[in-house]
Amino acid sequence: MVQAKTWVLKRHFEGFPKDGDFELKVVELPELRNGEVLLEAVFLSVDPYMRPFSRVRMQAGDVMIGTQVAKVNQSNNPTFPMGCHVVGRCGWRTHTVSDGSDITRVLADWPKDVSLSHALGAIGMPGLTALYGLEEVCAIKPGETLLVNAAAGAVGSVAGQIAKLKGCRVVGSAGGDDKVAYLKELGFDQAFNYKTVSSLEEALKNASPEGYDCYFENVGGHFSSVAIQQMKTFGRIAVCGGIALYNDTTPQTGPYPQLTMIFKQLKMEGFLVGRWEHKNEESLKRMLTWMQEAS
Repeated sequence: MVQAKTWVLKRHFEGFPKDGDFELKVVELPELRNGEVLLEAVFLSVDPYMRPFSRVRMQAGDVMIGTQVAKVNQSNNPTFPMGCHVVGRCGWRTHTVSDGSDITRVLADWPKDVSLSHALGAIGMPGLTALYGLEEVCAIKPGETLLVNAAAGAVGSVAGQIAKLKGCRVVGSAGGDDKVAYLKELGFDQAFNYKTVSSLEEALKNASPEGYDCYFENVGGHFSSVAIQQMKTFGRIAVCGGIALYNDTTPQTGPYPQLTMIFKQLKMEGFLVGRWEHKNEESLKRMLTWMQEAS
Protein backbone atom coordinates (compact mmCIF):
# COMPACT_ATOMS: atom_id res chain seq x y z
CA MET A 1 0.00 0.00 0.00
CA VAL A 2 1.24 3.47 -0.91
CA GLN A 3 0.54 6.26 1.56
CA ALA A 4 -0.09 9.84 0.45
CA LYS A 5 0.40 12.94 2.54
CA THR A 6 -2.36 15.46 1.82
CA TRP A 7 -2.94 19.04 2.89
CA VAL A 8 -6.63 19.41 3.65
CA LEU A 9 -8.67 22.61 3.93
CA LYS A 10 -9.73 22.35 7.57
CA ARG A 11 -12.02 25.38 7.37
CA HIS A 12 -12.73 28.15 4.87
CA PHE A 13 -10.47 31.19 5.07
CA GLU A 14 -11.64 34.33 6.85
CA GLY A 15 -9.34 37.18 5.89
CA PHE A 16 -5.75 36.10 5.26
CA PRO A 17 -5.13 32.33 5.25
CA LYS A 18 -3.68 30.98 8.50
CA ASP A 19 -1.76 27.82 9.39
CA GLY A 20 -4.75 26.59 11.36
CA ASP A 21 -6.90 26.60 8.22
CA PHE A 22 -4.98 23.55 6.97
CA GLU A 23 -4.46 20.04 8.27
CA LEU A 24 -1.92 17.44 7.15
CA LYS A 25 -3.42 13.97 6.75
CA VAL A 26 -2.04 10.63 5.63
CA VAL A 27 -4.24 8.37 3.48
CA GLU A 28 -3.69 4.93 1.98
CA LEU A 29 -4.13 4.65 -1.77
CA PRO A 30 -5.85 1.69 -3.47
CA GLU A 31 -4.12 -0.74 -5.78
CA LEU A 32 -4.06 0.34 -9.42
CA ARG A 33 -6.85 -0.82 -11.70
CA ASN A 34 -6.63 -1.13 -15.47
CA GLY A 35 -6.03 2.27 -17.07
CA GLU A 36 -4.75 3.91 -13.88
CA VAL A 37 -1.37 5.35 -12.92
CA LEU A 38 0.35 6.16 -9.64
CA LEU A 39 1.81 9.65 -9.54
CA GLU A 40 4.42 11.12 -7.20
CA ALA A 41 4.50 14.91 -6.91
CA VAL A 42 7.69 16.67 -8.02
CA PHE A 43 6.48 20.30 -7.88
CA LEU A 44 3.28 21.77 -6.41
CA SER A 45 1.71 25.10 -7.36
CA VAL A 46 0.64 27.86 -4.97
CA ASP A 47 -1.37 30.41 -6.97
CA PRO A 48 -3.50 33.45 -6.06
CA TYR A 49 -6.60 31.95 -7.72
CA MET A 50 -6.73 29.34 -4.96
CA ARG A 51 -7.95 31.95 -2.48
CA PRO A 52 -11.28 32.83 -4.18
CA PHE A 53 -11.73 29.44 -5.87
CA SER A 54 -11.49 27.62 -2.53
CA ARG A 55 -14.64 29.42 -1.40
CA VAL A 56 -16.73 28.34 -4.38
CA ARG A 57 -15.10 25.06 -5.44
CA MET A 58 -14.22 23.40 -2.12
CA GLN A 59 -15.80 22.10 1.06
CA ALA A 60 -14.09 21.86 4.43
CA GLY A 61 -12.22 18.56 4.48
CA ASP A 62 -11.27 18.61 0.78
CA VAL A 63 -7.66 18.28 -0.34
CA MET A 64 -6.37 21.76 -1.21
CA ILE A 65 -6.77 22.46 -4.90
CA GLY A 66 -3.77 23.06 -7.14
CA THR A 67 -1.72 21.80 -10.04
CA GLN A 68 1.41 19.71 -9.82
CA VAL A 69 4.17 18.27 -11.96
CA ALA A 70 4.32 14.57 -11.13
CA LYS A 71 6.31 11.50 -12.11
CA VAL A 72 4.55 8.29 -13.09
CA ASN A 73 5.83 5.65 -10.64
CA GLN A 74 3.51 2.82 -11.68
CA SER A 75 1.38 2.53 -14.80
CA ASN A 76 -1.48 0.43 -16.12
CA ASN A 77 -2.08 3.00 -18.85
CA PRO A 78 0.03 2.92 -22.06
CA THR A 79 -0.53 6.64 -22.66
CA PHE A 80 1.47 7.40 -19.49
CA PRO A 81 4.41 4.97 -19.23
CA MET A 82 6.36 4.59 -16.00
CA GLY A 83 8.99 7.32 -15.59
CA CYS A 84 7.28 9.99 -17.69
CA HIS A 85 6.27 13.36 -16.24
CA VAL A 86 2.78 14.83 -16.32
CA VAL A 87 0.90 17.95 -15.25
CA GLY A 88 -2.32 17.39 -13.35
CA ARG A 89 -4.85 19.07 -11.10
CA CYS A 90 -4.06 16.72 -8.24
CA GLY A 91 -3.99 19.27 -5.43
CA TRP A 92 -1.61 19.44 -2.49
CA ARG A 93 -0.69 15.78 -2.08
CA THR A 94 2.44 13.68 -2.43
CA HIS A 95 0.88 10.74 -4.32
CA THR A 96 -2.21 10.35 -6.50
CA VAL A 97 -3.98 7.52 -8.33
CA SER A 98 -5.29 8.85 -11.65
CA ASP A 99 -7.23 7.28 -14.50
CA GLY A 100 -5.46 9.63 -16.92
CA SER A 101 -8.43 11.92 -17.59
CA ASP A 102 -7.08 14.73 -15.40
CA ILE A 103 -3.42 14.71 -16.46
CA THR A 104 -1.41 15.65 -19.55
CA ARG A 105 2.10 14.68 -20.60
CA VAL A 106 4.81 17.31 -20.27
CA LEU A 107 5.87 18.42 -23.77
CA ALA A 108 7.82 15.60 -25.41
CA ASP A 109 10.66 17.92 -26.50
CA TRP A 110 11.06 19.57 -23.07
CA PRO A 111 14.76 20.59 -22.85
CA LYS A 112 16.83 18.80 -20.23
CA ASP A 113 18.37 22.10 -19.08
CA VAL A 114 14.96 23.68 -18.30
CA SER A 115 13.50 22.89 -14.89
CA LEU A 116 10.15 21.11 -14.94
CA SER A 117 8.96 23.68 -12.40
CA HIS A 118 8.39 25.99 -15.39
CA ALA A 119 5.48 23.71 -16.36
CA LEU A 120 3.67 25.33 -13.42
CA GLY A 121 4.87 28.81 -14.40
CA ALA A 122 5.90 30.49 -17.64
CA ILE A 123 5.42 27.28 -19.68
CA GLY A 124 2.25 26.33 -17.84
CA MET A 125 -1.04 27.77 -16.64
CA PRO A 126 0.30 31.23 -15.63
CA GLY A 127 2.07 31.63 -18.97
CA LEU A 128 -1.00 30.52 -20.90
CA THR A 129 -3.10 32.98 -18.90
CA ALA A 130 -0.78 35.82 -19.91
CA LEU A 131 -0.75 34.76 -23.55
CA TYR A 132 -4.52 34.37 -23.93
CA GLY A 133 -5.24 37.57 -22.02
CA LEU A 134 -3.11 39.50 -24.50
CA GLU A 135 -3.94 37.67 -27.73
CA GLU A 136 -7.53 36.56 -27.26
CA VAL A 137 -8.97 39.23 -24.95
CA CYS A 138 -6.94 42.38 -25.62
CA ALA A 139 -6.02 41.49 -29.22
CA ILE A 140 -2.89 43.54 -28.61
CA LYS A 141 -1.08 45.06 -31.59
CA PRO A 142 2.49 46.25 -32.21
CA GLY A 143 3.09 49.83 -31.12
CA GLU A 144 0.42 49.81 -28.42
CA THR A 145 1.04 50.60 -24.75
CA LEU A 146 0.19 47.94 -22.16
CA LEU A 147 -0.28 48.46 -18.42
CA VAL A 148 0.26 45.43 -16.16
CA ASN A 149 -0.25 45.46 -12.37
CA ALA A 150 1.11 42.77 -10.05
CA ALA A 151 3.64 42.78 -12.86
CA ALA A 152 6.35 40.84 -11.02
CA GLY A 153 4.03 37.89 -10.44
CA ALA A 154 3.88 34.64 -12.36
CA VAL A 155 1.27 35.94 -14.84
CA GLY A 156 2.15 39.64 -14.98
CA SER A 157 5.85 39.11 -15.63
CA VAL A 158 5.11 36.83 -18.58
CA ALA A 159 2.44 39.19 -19.95
CA GLY A 160 4.95 42.02 -20.03
CA GLN A 161 7.60 39.93 -21.78
CA ILE A 162 5.16 38.65 -24.41
CA ALA A 163 3.97 42.20 -25.09
CA LYS A 164 7.58 43.30 -25.64
CA LEU A 165 8.07 40.42 -28.08
CA LYS A 166 5.03 41.71 -29.96
CA GLY A 167 6.52 45.20 -30.30
CA CYS A 168 4.56 46.95 -27.55
CA ARG A 169 5.53 49.50 -24.93
CA VAL A 170 5.00 48.04 -21.42
CA VAL A 171 4.46 49.73 -18.05
CA GLY A 172 4.48 47.60 -14.91
CA SER A 173 3.42 48.23 -11.33
CA ALA A 174 4.71 46.14 -8.43
CA GLY A 175 4.85 46.29 -4.64
CA GLY A 176 8.57 46.52 -3.89
CA ASP A 177 11.76 48.13 -5.15
CA ASP A 178 13.33 44.72 -5.74
CA LYS A 179 10.34 43.78 -7.89
CA VAL A 180 10.65 47.01 -9.87
CA ALA A 181 14.33 46.23 -10.52
CA TYR A 182 13.31 42.76 -11.71
CA LEU A 183 10.79 44.23 -14.16
CA LYS A 184 13.44 46.47 -15.64
CA GLU A 185 15.71 43.44 -16.06
CA LEU A 186 12.89 41.76 -17.99
CA GLY A 187 12.71 44.71 -20.39
CA PHE A 188 9.68 46.65 -19.13
CA ASP A 189 9.89 50.21 -20.48
CA GLN A 190 8.64 51.76 -17.25
CA ALA A 191 8.07 50.28 -13.78
CA PHE A 192 7.16 51.78 -10.41
CA ASN A 193 6.47 50.77 -6.81
CA TYR A 194 2.83 51.53 -6.16
CA LYS A 195 3.42 51.38 -2.40
CA THR A 196 5.88 54.28 -2.35
CA VAL A 197 4.62 56.67 -5.05
CA SER A 198 2.94 59.78 -3.66
CA SER A 199 0.14 59.54 -6.22
CA LEU A 200 -0.87 56.47 -8.22
CA GLU A 201 -2.60 58.71 -10.74
CA GLU A 202 0.54 60.77 -11.31
CA ALA A 203 2.74 57.66 -11.51
CA LEU A 204 0.53 56.22 -14.26
CA LYS A 205 0.46 59.53 -16.14
CA ASN A 206 4.22 59.96 -15.91
CA ALA A 207 4.81 56.42 -17.18
CA SER A 208 2.56 56.95 -20.21
CA PRO A 209 1.28 60.54 -20.66
CA GLU A 210 -0.85 59.55 -23.67
CA GLY A 211 -2.63 56.79 -21.74
CA TYR A 212 -2.94 53.05 -22.27
CA ASP A 213 -4.30 50.97 -25.13
CA CYS A 214 -4.46 47.74 -23.11
CA TYR A 215 -4.57 46.96 -19.41
CA PHE A 216 -3.84 43.51 -17.97
CA GLU A 217 -5.74 43.59 -14.68
CA ASN A 218 -4.53 41.39 -11.83
CA VAL A 219 -5.37 43.54 -8.81
CA GLY A 220 -8.75 45.31 -8.88
CA GLY A 221 -9.86 47.70 -6.14
CA HIS A 222 -8.45 51.22 -5.97
CA PHE A 223 -5.76 50.57 -8.58
CA SER A 224 -8.36 49.59 -11.14
CA SER A 225 -10.47 52.67 -10.44
CA VAL A 226 -7.49 54.94 -11.10
CA ALA A 227 -6.15 53.04 -14.10
CA ILE A 228 -9.45 52.91 -16.00
CA GLN A 229 -9.52 56.71 -16.08
CA GLN A 230 -6.27 56.68 -18.05
CA MET A 231 -7.29 54.27 -20.77
CA LYS A 232 -7.29 55.52 -24.35
CA THR A 233 -10.50 55.58 -26.39
CA PHE A 234 -11.33 52.03 -27.53
CA GLY A 235 -8.96 50.63 -24.89
CA ARG A 236 -9.21 46.96 -23.93
CA ILE A 237 -8.98 45.55 -20.41
CA ALA A 238 -8.33 41.85 -19.70
CA VAL A 239 -9.55 41.08 -16.17
CA CYS A 240 -7.42 38.18 -14.97
CA GLY A 241 -7.49 38.64 -11.19
CA GLY A 242 -8.43 40.84 -8.26
CA ILE A 243 -5.83 40.15 -5.57
CA ALA A 244 -6.69 43.39 -3.74
CA LEU A 245 -10.10 41.87 -2.99
CA TYR A 246 -9.41 38.23 -2.17
CA ASN A 247 -8.89 38.58 1.58
CA ASP A 248 -11.59 41.21 2.24
CA THR A 249 -14.11 40.36 4.92
CA THR A 250 -16.21 43.40 3.95
CA PRO A 251 -16.69 44.00 0.19
CA GLN A 252 -15.11 47.15 -1.23
CA THR A 253 -17.40 49.69 -2.91
CA GLY A 254 -16.99 52.24 -5.73
CA PRO A 255 -16.09 54.40 -7.48
CA TYR A 256 -17.89 52.94 -10.45
CA PRO A 257 -16.44 52.92 -14.00
CA GLN A 258 -19.53 52.83 -16.21
CA LEU A 259 -19.51 56.44 -17.45
CA THR A 260 -15.80 56.32 -18.27
CA MET A 261 -16.31 53.04 -20.11
CA ILE A 262 -19.17 54.57 -22.12
CA PHE A 263 -17.44 57.81 -23.05
CA LYS A 264 -14.13 56.09 -23.93
CA GLN A 265 -15.91 53.09 -25.48
CA LEU A 266 -13.80 50.67 -23.48
CA LYS A 267 -13.94 46.89 -23.63
CA MET A 268 -13.50 45.04 -20.30
CA GLU A 269 -13.64 41.25 -20.29
CA GLY A 270 -13.06 38.72 -17.55
CA PHE A 271 -11.61 35.39 -18.57
CA LEU A 272 -10.50 31.96 -17.39
CA VAL A 273 -7.55 30.29 -19.08
CA GLY A 274 -9.46 27.05 -19.70
CA ARG A 275 -11.56 28.72 -22.42
CA TRP A 276 -8.73 28.17 -24.91
CA GLU A 277 -7.59 24.76 -23.67
CA HIS A 278 -7.77 23.41 -27.23
CA LYS A 279 -4.84 25.71 -28.09
CA ASN A 280 -2.63 24.76 -25.15
CA GLU A 281 -0.18 22.39 -26.85
CA GLU A 282 0.64 24.80 -29.68
CA SER A 283 0.78 27.74 -27.26
CA LEU A 284 3.13 25.97 -24.85
CA LYS A 285 5.46 25.08 -27.71
CA ARG A 286 5.53 28.74 -28.79
CA MET A 287 6.37 29.93 -25.30
CA LEU A 288 9.04 27.28 -24.81
CA THR A 289 10.64 28.47 -28.05
CA TRP A 290 10.55 32.09 -26.82
CA MET A 291 12.19 31.06 -23.54
CA GLN A 292 14.96 29.20 -25.37
CA GLU A 293 15.56 32.11 -27.74
CA ALA A 294 15.86 34.52 -24.81
CA SER A 295 18.36 32.38 -22.88
